[in-house]
Amino acid sequence: MRFTHLLAAALLAPLASPSGAQEVVTPPAATAPELAPASVIARWTAEEARQGVAVDARYFYPMTNNRIGKYDKKTGRRVALWEGPKSLYPHMNSCVVDGALLVCAASNHPTIPMASAVEFFDTATLRHVRSVALPPLPGSLTWIERRGKDWYAGLANYDDGHGGEPGHDHRWTLLVRLDAEFRLTGSWHFPESVLARFAPMSCSGGSWGDDGLLYVSGHDRAELYAMRLPEAGTVLHHVATIPLPTGGQAFSWDRSAPRMLWSLDRQTRNVVASRIPPVVTAR
Repeated sequence: MRFTHLLAAALLAPLASPSGAQEVVTPPAATAPELAPASVIARWTAEEARQGVAVDARYFYPMTNNRIGKYDKKTGRRVALWEGPKSLYPHMNSCVVDGALLVCAASNHPTIPMASAVEFFDTATLRHVRSVALPPLPGSLTWIERRGKDWYAGLANYDDGHGGEPGHDHRWTLLVRLDAEFRLTGSWHFPESVLARFAPMSCSGGSWGDDGLLYVSGHDRAELYAMRLPEAGTVLHHVATIPLPTGGQAFSWDRSAPRMLWSLDRQTRNVVASRIPPVVTAR
């Protein structure tokens, strides 16, 4: 616990002027190219499509705070539903399919101090399997995904008006790496070109692409941001921006089809499968 607090304090030194007052960040000009927009392949309506959507070869799984649906990808028909008590599941933000499990990022948002957990479900039955309460982290867990032996996760921070910690805002948004026991082993800040697009909210979704890039989404904008870990330092590199047919929120790559991404529009409760153009990187 003490190590986590010390590391968080060292990595998250406040952005302040010499007088000690917190500065207002002016949105910077775009520093990464905008690619052709994603092309819509399929669109379904799902009652639970409020926070995020997960997907595997046969089904998609939209979720809201305390509910997860399981839908047939070919027919759009719901085949299973899980619902938990709001007292235990106040804010489940996203899920991702990991083998036979749905791995879901949950938090106590908008309650402070922030607290987060990882919830595991059986994809076959949607039965809740186990819960991992995470140690105190410098942000609210919005997405988590395993890569190799490590877990990568997004920690959201908002201004006070959106349920954030006092004195924090979207500029404190972090990508963190956790080991197999969910212990913090590293963290990276987001570049200003992406933070400006998050404002005043934060990072809602994230997932590694098959091309080795990290793709993230905000809370509102209909955009996907391709990112790369830096060769040195602590700031992610913004590679490209891709227009999406849906607004922000959590999304998932469909590993059964090339460059297929599932996202949702929370206003219409639509779940959309779209083809993402390839991202050509140059170091």
